[in-house]
Amino acid sequence: MIKGRNYRHNCSCCGLPEKGEMINGQGLGAVSQLRYGLCRMSFNGCEVISVYNALVWLGKPSPLPEIALYMERFRMLMGIFGCFAGRIDRALERFGAGCVRADEYRGEKAFIVSYWTGRPFLSSIHTVFCVRERRGIRVYNRYNNRCESQLCADFQTFAGYRKPIALYIIDTETDTT
Repeated sequence: MIKGRNYRHNCSCCGLPEKGEMINGQGLGAVSQLRYGLCRMSFNGCEVISVYNALVWLGKPSPLPEIALYMERFRMLMGIFGCFAGRIDRALERFGAGCVRADEYRGEKAFIVSYWTGRPFLSSIHTVFCVRERRGIRVYNRYNNRCESQLCADFQTFAGYRKPIALYIIDTETDTT
């Protein structure tokens, strides 16, 4: 019931990013008004946005409301805690992107990572899509209130020194469509 209502609401929103445009700052603009579970995406939509951004980067964009609808099945506590990070791979595969789950980052080109924003279990988690560039790692949707991506020197700069909660290496070679 909630997911159907959310889908109708999300499809009716005006001002969503053009299909193929990366999303940064989930608390800004029309994206912040979309719904996921019981909350607005400004609060809990980072996993949905990371899948969307990965698909855009791969040249396989899908509408954000479609991705959110599919990922509703993986929401945690009615979406209050966002999406179960251990199922992001299923969403990527559903929309035609291959990925491999990994335990640690080893310099791969593109990946999605979920990490604690502070002390484990005492802080929230955040999920972002990242691309390794010559000068560092470009992080998309790192901050809720910034409309641009951020270039970080290395993985630890944004994710800390702890083991990631979930890490998915995006397969840039295989076409799964």
